[in-house]
Formats: sequence, structure tokens, C-alpha cells
Amino acid sequence: MKPIPHAVLALCLLASLPSHAQNAERAFLGYRNDNGTLDIATSDGRYLIRPYDANIVETSFVPRGETFDPASHAVVLKPGQAQATVREADGRIQLVTDGITVTVEKSPLRISYAYKGKPLVAEKGGYGHAGELESIEFALAGDEALYGAGSRAVGMNRRGNRFRLYNRASYGFGNRADQMGYGIPMAVSSHKYAIHFDNPQAGWLDFDSRKDGTLRYEVMGGRKTYQVIAGDDWAQLMDETTRLTGRQPLPPRWAFGNFASRFGYHNEAEARAVVDKFIADGIPLDAIVFDLYWFGKTVKGTMGNLAWDRDSFPHAETMMADFNRKGVKTVLITEPFVLTTSKRWQEAARQGVLATDAQGKPFVFDFFFGNTGLIDVFKPQARDWFWNIYKDLKAGGAAGWWGDLGEPETHPSAARHATGTADQVHNIYGHEWAKLIADGYARDFPQERPFILMRSGYSGSQRFGMIPWSGDVQRGWGGLQSQMEIALQMGMQGQAYMHSDLGGFAGPVLDDELYVRWLQYGVFQPIFRPHAQEEVPAEAIFRTPAVKARARDAIRLRYAMLPYNYTAAFDDSRTGMPMMRPVLFEDPDNEFMSTTGISSTYLWGPDFLVAPVTEPDATRKEVFFPRKGSVWFDFYTDEPHHGGILETVTPRPDRIPTYVRAGAFVPLAQPVQSTRDYSTAKLDLHYWHDAGVTQAQSHLYDDDGHTAHAFETGKYELVRFSSTFADGRLALTVAPEPGAAATPTARTFDLKVHNVAAKPRAVQVGGKAIAYRWDAKRRVLDVRLPAVRTGALRVVVTL
Repeated sequence: MKPIPHAVLALCLLASLPSHAQNAERAFLGYRNDNGTLDIATSDGRYLIRPYDANIVETSFVPRGETFDPASHAVVLKPGQAQATVREADGRIQLVTDGITVTVEKSPLRISYAYKGKPLVAEKGGYGHAGELESIEFALAGDEALYGAGSRAVGMNRRGNRFRLYNRASYGFGNRADQMGYGIPMAVSSHKYAIHFDNPQAGWLDFDSRKDGTLRYEVMGGRKTYQVIAGDDWAQLMDETTRLTGRQPLPPRWAFGNFASRFGYHNEAEARAVVDKFIADGIPLDAIVFDLYWFGKTVKGTMGNLAWDRDSFPHAETMMADFNRKGVKTVLITEPFVLTTSKRWQEAARQGVLATDAQGKPFVFDFFFGNTGLIDVFKPQARDWFWNIYKDLKAGGAAGWWGDLGEPETHPSAARHATGTADQVHNIYGHEWAKLIADGYARDFPQERPFILMRSGYSGSQRFGMIPWSGDVQRGWGGLQSQMEIALQMGMQGQAYMHSDLGGFAGPVLDDELYVRWLQYGVFQPIFRPHAQEEVPAEAIFRTPAVKARARDAIRLRYAMLPYNYTAAFDDSRTGMPMMRPVLFEDPDNEFMSTTGISSTYLWGPDFLVAPVTEPDATRKEVFFPRKGSVWFDFYTDEPHHGGILETVTPRPDRIPTYVRAGAFVPLAQPVQSTRDYSTAKLDLHYWHDAGVTQAQSHLYDDDGHTAHAFETGKYELVRFSSTFADGRLALTVAPEPGAAATPTARTFDLKVHNVAAKPRAVQVGGKAIAYRWDAKRRVLDVRLPAVRTGALRVVVTL
């Protein structure tokens, strides 16, 4: 297919798609069971239907005269991991697994899907055409809410919108952004299924914008393949989705600390002063991020140098080594554009690493930063060229990578890449860029975990360790208000590390309340990274004493929560359950939750409920406490709140409303200046008791914080926590489970049991009485436990 100019593409996509009429003549001709794949012959092609596992089925349409393209940029799961039977009866053929049943009705030809006997979704008319575009439609139930379509800010229930699938930055966005850097072709239903359209080419995803009960996918060409994913609950759906497209590997532990970042640090002296001031002010710090000025003194004209400007950074390697000794890693920005004025232009052109024009010459165009070419990350020699630059910078001391402008921000349709036109590969450019870095680490540094911060990606980008952020958000209340939705939606699509420039990026706005509230929210988002244009500092060390004090409190809480946060990140790497979770995950049967969706209150890990303050001078905040019959305790005061209600609370300036579920175990550490000094050898272990919780389980995960595949190779430690309550006796167990290649750590826990209304009659550890303290005012029992290394330790509290 010829490349379609964007203007023509937009006009075509606006046209109606009368697919029912166009596909009415498609007739069933026959079928065969090809080793587990149901092969349906039709008058104009073939349908290939095959299971990946019991809960994932893929359907592909291959028009007559074409061959099936098996290549997917998104999917890593191998098909055929479930038994499937094919049967024919009553004018229909069915492919049946233990979970999903696919029914093909012969006349008229129609494909539908059910999960464990419950209807899920059905094609309306099969694949069709609308001008230059191909489309497929699905019938939606009237009560379905829809999520997905990548990174957007339009409201949690995205039904009623039509989304362009073309990655594009949204500079200075506020509380709404229809198009951003992650246009993921996936629809997630409140009925706990998802449809993933396995094709990265430019198009649209229509979530019933015409109000006719139709989900419509429209694309310029490529594979006509989609997967239907289903589950019993949201946890299973997340597990299946990330089995299909890949798990997010655990990042290095320093990635969960505080970042110093701005646009940008101009020279070595300035950067050194910033790091030293964080240390002097007692504000924890784990990384410093260098924006454009590390390779040039000016914003324009230097992009593509990809080497230290030695006038401004004469001793960059020594500087990075000094930072590392202080527990601070160095992250460098890189872009895929090589300007014709840069020092590497001739090298890049000569070695053929750039996208080309029709004559095979480097495609050159103008954009904000200058006259440029674009690295063709789809070309093997370009990947090697780019990786060798990263490798050299890493040898000099760089520890992490920031891939900016990777949509790419400007990507002319006439440009040609090794595997397709600009429009055909645009949406997977950032995906492939992250992959080349991940592949480089796997090959040359297999023991290390990469840090890859990227503004744009695609389905499955999480498996490369990509850490997405929401882009150049407005420095205003509207910018903060959209962030929860963006992060929650991306987590539902497998991209669990979506986060924001804390404090906001765009605009010289000095709003101390906004800054503090954004940082307080940042404690409970995946990455804590303040970043902004330099007119107003993003770093807490440069704010007023009062603001600095509140920022310090937020950052120290972030570090105290490292044991909990790192464990939640580990769980995501194993199960696909994101750290930030919509409350509908907790309360799936609540009609209000599933149809309207809520992002203003969300779950952080399995046990925290968080309600960021996103309005200035707020005197009230609505908090939805999920699941009727449950109890949630105020994290700071232990005040109980009952689940299943929407409650109005009064926020305080020094913290945001934060709650912990009854029955939760939360390990907390003493704050450190850097994760370099972090240890789980001595922790506070908090447990929130409630008589309605008769049993509970949790765990702590730990490893060295930097070794790749630590869990898979047995270089880890787990500590399992459990509780039972009956007949006035609360029994708590701490049980270490070291990995096969781990040296067990002797851990001491200061156990703090909350909501103990009266002084216990007795406390025993290992069958023996032990001294304890009980705070009558706070209703907290405090027991210092003996060290545990390998054997389980049992604590019994008689109330």
C-alpha cells in the first residue's frame, strides 16, 4: 500500500464505515482444524483462529491473494499453550478452551466470543474497507465502560471518544489530552476482557463515538489480527495481558528514589552544587538527570552530538564517579535526531544510519531544534551505531538513559525506514529504540538492570524495562489533575511505570501549594522525579524553607516506603499487577465504579488507598472507600473508615488523604540519604488489626537492587507475613524464604499492631512471654521481635 499523507489519512478516517453492507457478501466455504488452529475458508479469504492459552485467543483475517504475516511487535507469548477442541453443530463451528469459546456462525458469517459460558463480545461485520482504510467492528453491551487506547486524559471511562493511533507529544497539556506519546491499540472492558489489535500502523480506535454500541478499529494497512483476553477478575486479566505482551522487569532499586532534574544543568559546577546541596540539606537523592546542555551550550543546533561538551563539562567522567561515590547515579538525555550542524552528522550519513528519501539519501527536514536527519532504529547498522554510543557513555560513568522526542516528535510521511514507511513504523519507533538499549544490556552487560526513561512506546514496551512518563505537562492544577488517570490507564494496559514530571514542566509558574501537592502525590506513583523548565526550580533544595520542609517530608516518606514499594514492583514483574490500581479492581461489582470510573482515589500496591489533593485551597476531598464490609484506616491517625461509601474528608496541608486496609502488613524502613545505604536488616513492620479480618497474608521481597534476573537465579529473599484472628487471639507469623543462591539476612522487626483497643492480656513470641509497649492514646501495640534468618517466628497476642 502506498504511504498515505496525514491530511488524507485524517479525511479518510472521518468517513463513515458501513461495514455491515460491505461484508454482507462474505460467505462461509468450509473449515479445517490445522493442529489447533481453526482455519475458516470464506469467499474472500481465510480466518485463522488459534488459542494462546485458555484465556487468550487470536483471530486473523487473511484476504484472498495474501499470506498470513506471523510477525508481531507486541506479542511474546507462544501460541498453543492450552488444549482446544473444535466442534460443529447447528450451523456453527466452535473452538473451545477451558476459558474462551469462539463461535463461528456460518450464515450469515459472524464470530463471537464467550468466557466460561458468559458472552463477551462479537464481531459486527468482520474486516472491511472505508476508502483507503481497513476496519473491524465489535458490538458492545449497553452497560460496558471502556478503558485503554494508550496514554490519554479524557476521563476514566473512555467510551464515547474516537482516538487517533499516532504517537504525538502534547506540549503543556492540562486536565485533558486526546493524543499523547503512547497510542496503544487496546480496548479494555469493564466486563473484564480486552481486545488487543496487533498492528502498529497509524489509524484510529473508536470507543463508540457514534453512540451505536460499536467498538471500531481503523487502520491504514498491515496485519488484520487481534487477540481477545479474558479473566475471572482484574488480577487475572492483568496477568494474562502481560503474559501476552511481556512483563516489566524489576528496575534498579535506585530508580525508586528521588531524582534531581531540570531543563537543564548547564555545566559541571552547577550540577555538583546541586548534588552537594541535597546532601547538605538532608534531602535523600539517588539520581541526577542531564537535559540537552550536557552535549551543547545551546538548545538549537547541537542535537546529535551525543558527547560531553568539554567546555562546560571538562571532567564529566570524574564528576559522575564522584556522584556515584555519594550514592547518586547519572542519567543522560538522548534523542533520535542528528542535526546537520552536529558533530556526528557526517559520520551518521556516511555509515548509513539515517532514514532515507526515495533516492536512498538521508532524509533531511527542519524542526524546532534545526535541520536534521532521523536515526533509523529499524536498521541493524543504525542500532549497532547508536548502541555503541550508549556503551561508550556507560563506560564513562552514565547509569541511565532518557529517550526524549521518541514519538518521533517530527516524522515526515515521506521518510523511509528499513522496514516500512514513516507512517507504517511511526508508532513503534520508541518501542524499537528501547529494545535496542535493552538488547545491548542483555548482550554486553547481562548482570545489570537498565534504566530506560521514554516518552513514547507501544504495546509490550514494558518488557524492555521502559519507564514511560506523561510528557511536558502544564505547570498548573489542570496538569496535576490528569496524572492519576493517565498512570492508571497505562497500568491497565501493562505499562505500570507511567509517571509525571512532579511539580509540572511547562510554564514559569511559581505555585508553592501546587508543587507540594504534586510531590505528595509523587510518593504514591511509580517514579519520583521532579522536573521542569528552569525558570522556576523543580528541586526542593531551591524552594522556600517552608516548602522545602514539606518536600523533605514527602521525599523521606518515599524512602521509608521502599520495602513496600520495591515489593509491589516485584509483584508487577511476576504478575503484571501494576503498583497504581483503579479502585474498580477492588470493587468490580460496584456499578458506579465500573461505569463512571474514578481516578481521584486509587490503590497504591495491594494495601494503600490514596486520594491526591488536586484543587487549590482545598477544604474537602471526596474519597471512595471500596468494597462494602471492609475497613480502611487513616495511615497517619488510624481513624477507621468503612468500605462501600463515598466520604468527604478534610485534607491537611502537610499530607494527602492516605489509608491502609484492615489486615495489611506494611514494612517501613528508616529513611536514608540514598538507596546505596538502604537495608532491610532492621525494619518497622506495621499491621492494621480489625476483628472482621480473620486471616491475612503479605510478603516482603528483597535482593541486591541491581542484578538482572535476581529472582530467576535465586539471588533474592522473601519474607512471608500472615495473620489469623479467632477467640480473642491474634497470631502473626514472620517466615523467611531465602532464594537458592541467597545468603539469608538476619532481620529484626519492630512490630507495630494498630487498632488494639485495650492493653493485651499477654504477648508471646515463639511460645514465650515477651516485653511489649502499648500506647493507649494511639491504640498501638509495639513489640520488638528477635532476629529471624531462616526459621518462622510466631507472635500471639491475647486481647
